Amino acid sequence: MAAYQYTVVVLVFSLLQSGVSGFPTNIRNPVCGYESCPATDPSMLNVHLVPHTHDDVGWLKTVDQYYYGDRNDIQHAGVQYILDSVVQELQKDPARRFIYVESAFFYRWWRQQDQATRRVVTQLVNEGRLEFINGGWCMSDEATTHYSAVIDQMTLGLRFLNDTFGACGRPRVAWHIDPFGHAREHASIFAQMGYDGFFFGRLDYQDKSRRMKAKELELLWRASESLSPPMADLFTGILPNGYNPPDGFCWDQSCSDAPIRDDPNLEDFNVDEMVRKFLETAHSQSKIYKTNHIIMTMGSDFQYENANLWYKNMDKLIRYVNGQQAAGSKVNVLYSTPSCYLQELHRANSTWALKTDDFFPYADDAHDFWTGYFTSRPALKRYERQSNSHLQTCNQLEVLGGPRSRSGPFGKGTSDTLRKAMAVAQHHDAVSGTEKQHVAYDYARRLASGWAYCKVLVRNSLAVLTGSDAPRSFCENLNISVCPLTESSKMFTMNVYNPLAHPVSWSVRLPVNGSAYSVADVQGKAVDSEVIPVPRATKALRGHRGWALNELVFQVEAPPLGYTTYSISLLQNAPPPPPPRPKAPLTIQNKFLKVTFDPATGLLSSLSNLETQQSIKLSQNFYWYNASAGNNEDSIQPSGAYIFRPNCSTPFTISKTAKIQSVQNGVVQEVRQMFSPWVSQVVRLYADSRELELEWTVGPVPIEDALGKEVITRLDTDINTSGYFYTDSNGREVLERRRDYRPTWDLKQSEPIAGNYYPINSRAYIKDKESQLTVVTDRSQGGSSIVDGSLEIMLHRRLLYDDVRGVGEPLNETSEAGGPEGLVVRGRLLLSLTPPDTAADSHRPLAQAQVLQPLLSFQEGPAPASARLEFSGLQAALPPAVHLLTVSQWDYDSVLLRLEHQYESRESKAYSQPVTVNLQKLFSTVEVMGVTEMSLGANQWKSEMSRLVWRPSADAAPQPKQPSDPSPWEITLNPMEIRTFLLRVRQS
Repeated sequence: MAAYQYTVVVLVFSLLQSGVSGFPTNIRNPVCGYESCPATDPSMLNVHLVPHTHDDVGWLKTVDQYYYGDRNDIQHAGVQYILDSVVQELQKDPARRFIYVESAFFYRWWRQQDQATRRVVTQLVNEGRLEFINGGWCMSDEATTHYSAVIDQMTLGLRFLNDTFGACGRPRVAWHIDPFGHAREHASIFAQMGYDGFFFGRLDYQDKSRRMKAKELELLWRASESLSPPMADLFTGILPNGYNPPDGFCWDQSCSDAPIRDDPNLEDFNVDEMVRKFLETAHSQSKIYKTNHIIMTMGSDFQYENANLWYKNMDKLIRYVNGQQAAGSKVNVLYSTPSCYLQELHRANSTWALKTDDFFPYADDAHDFWTGYFTSRPALKRYERQSNSHLQTCNQLEVLGGPRSRSGPFGKGTSDTLRKAMAVAQHHDAVSGTEKQHVAYDYARRLASGWAYCKVLVRNSLAVLTGSDAPRSFCENLNISVCPLTESSKMFTMNVYNPLAHPVSWSVRLPVNGSAYSVADVQGKAVDSEVIPVPRATKALRGHRGWALNELVFQVEAPPLGYTTYSISLLQNAPPPPPPRPKAPLTIQNKFLKVTFDPATGLLSSLSNLETQQSIKLSQNFYWYNASAGNNEDSIQPSGAYIFRPNCSTPFTISKTAKIQSVQNGVVQEVRQMFSPWVSQVVRLYADSRELELEWTVGPVPIEDALGKEVITRLDTDINTSGYFYTDSNGREVLERRRDYRPTWDLKQSEPIAGNYYPINSRAYIKDKESQLTVVTDRSQGGSSIVDGSLEIMLHRRLLYDDVRGVGEPLNETSEAGGPEGLVVRGRLLLSLTPPDTAADSHRPLAQAQVLQPLLSFQEGPAPASARLEFSGLQAALPPAVHLLTVSQWDYDSVLLRLEHQYESRESKAYSQPVTVNLQKLFSTVEVMGVTEMSLGANQWKSEMSRLVWRPSADAAPQPKQPSDPSPWEITLNPMEIRTFLLRVRQS
């Protein structure tokens, strides 16, 4: 232990001496954080007024429009003016406080300030008068985001604050006042980042009613079943009024509440009335909270553009309410912050109700379930997930390629643009799909721009690693069989980069116009390949963007954190591939799976695992729910971007039969199903695959009948589920769900479909004692098990009415040409059938492989003789239980590394055990000179990280002690643990 401490001290000193930015530095005599909190009175009810603004990083307007105050015809909002005004007002009185949340906006504003303003702001931060809360680049959505992207966006914002303000810029409290439901994995992430508490605003109306009566609006959230308490424990507070001020006390220029008129000579003098009303509000609120401290959020969306209005009236409110203490009042009002309020709750030394599930789904009334956005804008959701994979590849190659990756033969490349675009995309009105259409286009444009910069970096890095600076193409429309180089070339090479820390096997489909090709690996060994006709649905979908007649299909193998190369050549005089057969085969089968079809309908009828000798009945079809138009006798609530509300509980079947074409050869077997002009699917089984692929295509969803449609696919089995099903939380731990049930209150179910929908980020499954059917998705979607043995997933939504939650337009996405034709969406589901006790051994790596997919790049002609055709950035593959989450250049000689144990405790006999990794023996081309462990957010040294400890009112048995690291270089990961390190490196 002593040796380890010595290593940390030496490394901290050497890193600070070498000028590495982004880590805690000492500011002389700062009085910030808890030390800067105002005094309270233990004999009184203390009312903490928290001045704040909630600034969406895009919603009704784009990020740029919000920052500059443009397009005020849509919404009056200008973030730069908010920050200008607040800074001016804070200087007038040292008692005033303000909190700010969205680092994406503050970063922009800070860059535009002169040195004098920066000095003023730094002083305000150092004195705790301006406090950063949450601190991520945005306030992320919690249902539709993947944990890796959430960690990245938080790290980006926290690093900026740390670089700019040091320790006083570090947020102590997480603040998610607007997201529409709350994920357990988010709470776990916040706890591991060192946050002391978490506050949010939106809670299911039934849950809130029960908690108000039981005084359980403040609780201890145990956010992991695998991490030993208190590692993932997070104090959680539910705000009393969403995130708005109490009724009658909104003094923004956007509000119409009366100001405090305190001239007694005026006829409309109202101090007595305002004080009385405030005291009533405070006493009423105190009845539903546990201590003699309550919090009031004084602000709302884009408020404080004229901060003088707020502060002038709050100054008066504090003065006049506290003035009543002389007459016996026991209410003390003060300017405060969430962290100061949290400190007082901690000092109360109370115990708190324990929660172990999550806060999904969220409803704000009996027929108003916010479960539609789990699927809204499915194309954007897929593009965001793909962009995450691109960013991780870009980050890795920046490290592996060294400095020349950023400036090389193809120009200057950077990962920063895509990193910021991805961070913005995590916002709770971005990937959630709840923004206006022009804002959705802006998010996608930013991701595309970021990838353009990354492509330069990737080209440079691969030029360094391969030794070849020949031009390199990326084909980004392979899912619709478009790639100009492969369509026209007679000879080309394909580089396959694998961002995973384990070898990967991946099926490749390249658009071609030849009839036969030879495919060879780096040893010159022939690879089995087949040429098959492009499906009709794909030809219709791609339009004039590509002309390939066929697809070349083969399997590739790539080394961990590295690449391999395949050579492809056209064979002359080959006969054309046989056309698809016009009917479904009775079975398709490889050595692992057997799939049967109903000859009468062309639909799936069973799935068998030949290795485990288990079989289930399995039928699958497509349906649509008729979206409520808001004219139902029970409620006027329509379906919209946020809300899912079907008109009835029985969906319409799109077709009971499918028109079939089939392709069968030694590489792939396909059953191509056409259900209607707007729904088709390919059931695909590759020769060496243990999972069945369902590639679905939905759209344009017809609305000529004036009916909005919510399109689902449903898998019906004979698995005995007894009302239970399972969904993941942000791509990590899996939560048990039960139909028409909530673990923490007696549910009164009023929407039997929408009220049973949950977010599916990467997987969902149903099981009984013998069989588990797992579905791995390629994007975030909503889903449920409405009847036993069934699992349904919503794929697409096209709606005709706004759901009256603020976005102000129907969710009616149209084609890329901007015409009236609806958007077509394509995606994949992967089905795995296993015994329940070994299911995680399959679905854990399978889900990671869908998130971090191989990057394919192409070069015309043969590979240069001197080129390095294969490479791995690791000395050896990591153990199966370990996932390489982050490899990112931090500074010129330092790299940020995150390793995670990707299994939960008790879910795998083989892998749910501690595992040790040697950091010095990790990389093949990067020499690790020193290592220091960081918090998950990479803004604190782990050895200096300290959190407030909270006591649950009821606790489980003591947790066993976790094994410690064998040495400073050898680190042990326990199930579901993520560990973050700063590596001091030298390129070898």
